[in-house]
Amino acid sequence: MKKVLICLIVLFALNSCKTNPFTGKNTMAFVSDSEIFPMSFQQYDEFLKEHKVIKGTKDAQRIEEVGKKIKAAAELWLKSNGYSSYLKDYQWEYNLVDSKEVNAWCMPGGKIVFYTGILPICKNDAGIATVMGHEVSHALANHGQQRMSAGILQQVGAVAVDAATSNSSAATKEALSMAYGLGSNYGGMLPFSRSHESEADKIGLTLMAIAGYNPEEAVDFWQRMAANSGGGSGSSFFSTHPSNEQRINDLKKMIPQAKAEAARFGVTFK
Repeated sequence: MKKVLICLIVLFALNSCKTNPFTGKNTMAFVSDSEIFPMSFQQYDEFLKEHKVIKGTKDAQRIEEVGKKIKAAAELWLKSNGYSSYLKDYQWEYNLVDSKEVNAWCMPGGKIVFYTGILPICKNDAGIATVMGHEVSHALANHGQQRMSAGILQQVGAVAVDAATSNSSAATKEALSMAYGLGSNYGGMLPFSRSHESEADKIGLTLMAIAGYNPEEAVDFWQRMAANSGGGSGSSFFSTHPSNEQRINDLKKMIPQAKAEAARFGVTFK
């Protein structure tokens, strides 16, 4: 029974992968865009109804203008790499929401929210582009789809552990289940999320550069974010995000490649 379950899990994983154009990686896709996008759009609409959306102000216009430039950069990059139809089901939307929370996000399918609380740290359009590029990149790289798929795989794994320990003592079964839970979270789910953050940083840096925003400004933004959080964010092992120091160091290494990619489209920086 144990071997059968393991084989089923492996076959399930191998037959549910697709290649992402931005990362070049085969990623888990147990749920399709046609399933995710409608849910995403509905949740986005419900969120907007429950929160104060700011319209017509200079800041709201900046969010939309920068967002459209990042969108155009993504479309340009995809077209040049043979993926013209990749965004065909996206329904882009950019909204500024009144909240002190220092955050922004993009749901699968291109639904974006910026909180007013992050604007002082963004400081300028390049700062907005840093955040916009990063959040949009989570959607473009199918990170939401991968997290849902990983959650499904985690649940299947838990069922397998339960079945494999069915003849063990209650104490042994509890210990193994606990070990699986800790291992799958700290050894799998959290590092998986940190890798998503790093991928979004890299893709976002490229998109903002193609859109005409100097990628060096991303370092300045994250330094302001670090200062806002009181400095370093501590150990990254138990976090879904890299430490501020690690992120800034990684971004500095990514800048030359982002500039080189932008230069392919005639965008250069002094």
